[in-house]
Amino acid sequence: MLEYSPQESRLQTERTLATITYPLPPYRRLRGYAFDPSLSLEMDTADVNEVVYKIRWEDDLSDGPVGEYLEVVDYDPSSNVFYHPVNLNQPYVLAQDGLDPSESNPKFHQQMVYAVAMTTIQNMERALGRWIFWNGYRQIGVGKNARYEDEFVQRLRLYPHALREANAYYSPDKKAILFGYFPALHDSNTGQLPGGLVFSCLSHDIIAHEMTHAVLDGMHRRFSKDTNPDALAFHEAFSDIVALFQHFSFPEVLHDQIAKTRGDLSLQNQLGKLALQFGLARGNRNSLRDAIGEINEKTQQWEPKAPTPADYENATKPHERGSVLMAALFETFLTLYKSRVSDLIRITTNGTGKLPDGDLHPDLVKRLAGEAAKTSRHLLNMCIRALDYCPPVDLNFGDYLRALITADFDLVADDSHNYRLAIISAFRKRGIYPKGIKTLSPESLRWDIISDNQLKQIGKGEIFKMITKTLSEELKKTTDLKTRAASFTFFHRMKGLIHGKIASVKATKDFDELTGLCLEKENEIWKDKNWKDKDKGECPPFEVHSIRSAQRMTPNGDTVNQAIVVLTQRREIAVDSDDPEGTTFWFRGGCTLIFDLNGLKLRYCVRKNIKDDRRLEAQRRYEQQLTNSPGDRALYFGKPGRDTQPEANQEQNTAEEIRNRITTEAIQEPFAFLHR
Repeated sequence: MLEYSPQESRLQTERTLATITYPLPPYRRLRGYAFDPSLSLEMDTADVNEVVYKIRWEDDLSDGPVGEYLEVVDYDPSSNVFYHPVNLNQPYVLAQDGLDPSESNPKFHQQMVYAVAMTTIQNMERALGRWIFWNGYRQIGVGKNARYEDEFVQRLRLYPHALREANAYYSPDKKAILFGYFPALHDSNTGQLPGGLVFSCLSHDIIAHEMTHAVLDGMHRRFSKDTNPDALAFHEAFSDIVALFQHFSFPEVLHDQIAKTRGDLSLQNQLGKLALQFGLARGNRNSLRDAIGEINEKTQQWEPKAPTPADYENATKPHERGSVLMAALFETFLTLYKSRVSDLIRITTNGTGKLPDGDLHPDLVKRLAGEAAKTSRHLLNMCIRALDYCPPVDLNFGDYLRALITADFDLVADDSHNYRLAIISAFRKRGIYPKGIKTLSPESLRWDIISDNQLKQIGKGEIFKMITKTLSEELKKTTDLKTRAASFTFFHRMKGLIHGKIASVKATKDFDELTGLCLEKENEIWKDKNWKDKDKGECPPFEVHSIRSAQRMTPNGDTVNQAIVVLTQRREIAVDSDDPEGTTFWFRGGCTLIFDLNGLKLRYCVRKNIKDDRRLEAQRRYEQQLTNSPGDRALYFGKPGRDTQPEANQEQNTAEEIRNRITTEAIQEPFAFLHR
């Protein structure tokens, strides 16, 4: 028998391991808070508040963490300190599913923001059926020589300790999310340590909310334009919806809350609350927002909030109005959940519907939790998929309702569980009605499918066949779409190609009517002083705002293969029609074209017509209202008028450069004030 020295044995082992190929792990396990640190200090929630996030494995993840999508930069401008970045590949860290949850360890803060941010990205990509991209629209040059281009922004930056204030926000300019921390109020009624530090980067809800802002801005940068009362409210509502429904992906939390509410999730519970610690530390008696209830100011007790048809009309501020949409969708979840578990309740209660006293049987809790998780996952996917069916500009809640119904119909034609009816009912109870429909049936709410006869009547209809064929052929022959960068480059090239094809074909009234554009250079809307190039004989400028693909699987196993082409156009309009030389604003129109690549045809055209005088006057009145009563909007968003594009981002290589950018006045950041 051969004998080896310890050194020889180690070398032989290393040589042996070097010849073995191990498969990459499917995911990385990282511990974190399901909600925020406050619930880990309560006896009845401490055991379930610490969960394990399963994050898509990134083999080249470096210290920070820095991966494919995200870069965590832990610089604290208030203290002028760089915190040492966490190494999630360190063997001891890997062996323990990441660092222990801790309010005092900056490295755990970095781990927490990365884990929740990647979870949100994964949920969005799963529903959309494609990569997500950050908003890379940037200004190159200044003055008359300025031009704007889409650039690939690989990573969104996350700053866990960027602000010493009760705020956190996504910055479109910095391509970053800045998280704040602050001392809790000296209010004994909140249950928080008076003066104790509260870190927004440790709240699952705040991280998921801000990440959703970033994803949504990458898809639809025009959605952040304050063109109507619903515009900013939708951004807030949709971000809340994603954060809220992600609660149901934590099995431990879900089982615990179902057991405590005895299966009735319409009662007060943690699943329907957002940012509990943040809200309490600021002096609220409740979480920052609650989907199903509120604290009665007289009794200081939590009460469920009954919807009324005036909710939507009476809500005016972005968060207040957004809460109406969030409540409608959470009520949809409750309705569907109760329907899906009704048979379990009947079996358990022998048909009486009244559960016996005492704790629920663990098997029943497990089954109820399974139905709740499935329902929330389906509804969240519906909400995300609907983004592809929205008009590109001037979005309102009625448009989103129609997008929800249409997107779900395309994937699930047989609505056996009545998801669409439940959504319509919840919107109706709050007075949210789309314009231009005759009934609230699912058939009426669906966007109109473009028929072959309709296309034949359009003189420029052949362009749609040309676009469909071009996209289909280019996607088939392109094999290098395995990375986000390659995919971005491909679709950026497609934007130029499609723009050229549309511009090369003679414009017709039928084409303009269908798309909501106005490509006829002799049209009356261009015959004014604001149309600077009217004498050049050129096609009025329009933009191929974005092109994206979507591949989704239906419940019966079929594949829905689509291409989404977004076209936009703008007009410069005076806020005061009697003062054409005064303040102006951009009035935009355009359409979202949804092509079926399996059938090679245009399926939907979701438009906002640039020649719509009613919509123009509504936006003008809205701008006038903001001008005459500027309030908070003018203080933090600047004067109403032509929106400007963000200045070019420069690489940040030194602490001083980073500090200068982070400490820029928040009045230049549209989301900073919304979250303050």
